[in-house]
Amino acid sequence: MIELRPFNSLGAVNHGWLDAHHHFSFAGYHDPSRVNWGSLRVWNDDTIAPKTGFPTHPHNDMEIITYVRSGAITHRDSMGNEGRTEAGDVQVMSAGSGIQHSEYNLEDEETQIFQIWIIPEERGGKPDWGARPFPKADRAGDFVPLASGVANDDDALPIRTDARVLGATVKAGESVTYTTHDPSRHLYLVPATGKVKIENVEANARDGVAITQRESVTITAIEDSELVLVDAA
Repeated sequence: MIELRPFNSLGAVNHGWLDAHHHFSFAGYHDPSRVNWGSLRVWNDDTIAPKTGFPTHPHNDMEIITYVRSGAITHRDSMGNEGRTEAGDVQVMSAGSGIQHSEYNLEDEETQIFQIWIIPEERGGKPDWGARPFPKADRAGDFVPLASGVANDDDALPIRTDARVLGATVKAGESVTYTTHDPSRHLYLVPATGKVKIENVEANARDGVAITQRESVTITAIEDSELVLVDAA
């Protein structure tokens, strides 16, 4: 199964400081056919105006991965963590038994992020946060794990669930293949930039592609593309 979810079909709300598009039901947007994809619960495409952001608020029992598409996001939390994550880089917050945090765009330009929530395998546990750079050159022509709860993904930021968030950059005319070895897995692909083709399905930047019942999937770039893929149970 390969299902295209065009960007213009997503749930959307514009608060002025935040222009948000929801791949799955979130806040005031509810679509019973788009509540989750396996353990993937949220994929928000957020554009945050300069000098604004999400004020301090709580979370618990969720793995929250932020992929910065452009600009930068500055994180602060009740554990005393603070960090600035730039375009192309990733931060992970394991909310565990409970954490409060803020996410601000302190830059002079818009910041664009993918905010990805994955349901953890167990409730509770000590909250945690981490971030690291992932040079795009290292992702050329191959999927690289950025955040993962899968064994041997040692260079990825850890998450507490059987899932992976991966990134790749693919030049026009070239292809990249991702293999699951398990057709029951739930894959969700979003091109951050560019345009790609998966079998007979074409996806533009910021479209979603839900994939399952495949042991492998090959993505061919129609334009130079930056890809983000979640592989979830």
